[in-house]
Amino acid sequence: MIVDVHSHAWKYPEHFTDDFRQQAKRAKAGVELDLTVRYEDYRAGATDDTITIVFGGKGKLSGLWVDDRYVADYVAAHPDRLIGFLSVDPTQPGWQDEMRHGHQELKLRGIKLLPMYAGFRPDDRMLDPLWEYATRERLPVLLHTGTNFVSQAPLECTLPRHIDPVAARFPDVKIIMAHIGHPYEGEAVVVARKHPNVYCDLSALHYRPFQFYHSLMLIQEYGVWNKLLFGSDYPFTTVNASIDGLHHLNDMLAGTALPRLNMDAIDAVIHRDSLKLLGLK
Repeated sequence: MIVDVHSHAWKYPEHFTDDFRQQAKRAKAGVELDLTVRYEDYRAGATDDTITIVFGGKGKLSGLWVDDRYVADYVAAHPDRLIGFLSVDPTQPGWQDEMRHGHQELKLRGIKLLPMYAGFRPDDRMLDPLWEYATRERLPVLLHTGTNFVSQAPLECTLPRHIDPVAARFPDVKIIMAHIGHPYEGEAVVVARKHPNVYCDLSALHYRPFQFYHSLMLIQEYGVWNKLLFGSDYPFTTVNASIDGLHHLNDMLAGTALPRLNMDAIDAVIHRDSLKLLGLK
């Protein structure tokens, strides 16, 4: 079994503002991304045994808003293969009611946060009700950490170091830092190493192979392969492309004395039972 902990469910372009769409061109050298999500396309790019965590996202500041009902309906069409996470933007009124509704009424089983896209820091005390609720209800929390392309989205809000005080105050919450905090991988690795319930996912990194190699070498040298979870970040890429990229990272080192990544450890990440780790079994 493969568990993809990072996949999206939204309607493109309806769930995005025109400003977001225009700025997203920075992600791929001026070309507008096609962020259309189709479950059949996802399945075509994944192994038959893939189980997937899906979420939308809410960040009013940047122009992204996916109602949790949309995610719940997406999951309901394939409940044997999909696990849904709710999302909140804590800068907006009523976010605590949305959180409770997403969990209690829509039966979504975790929380996705977009700190920089919404303009808040995860260690802000205004989020204490969220971390308390996640502790009490045993909900894993996945946060975007690292790069973004929206001018008004502050990089300060996305630094992995801000997870450190959260994990210290709420040690029982399972926390996933997306994208190994790229390009702040060093911060993400040391934060994950010191907190038993903090993890990283490796989604959307394989198409920058030399940087990805360095990121995983940090994981290897710090001895935290057990803290790394597999994810794709569909529709930005696919499960199969991510696996292929992982399997070929050492190929570019031919003829050099650079250290090799442990392929057994990489295969263990690909087949890790993340649902068990996150309490979602």
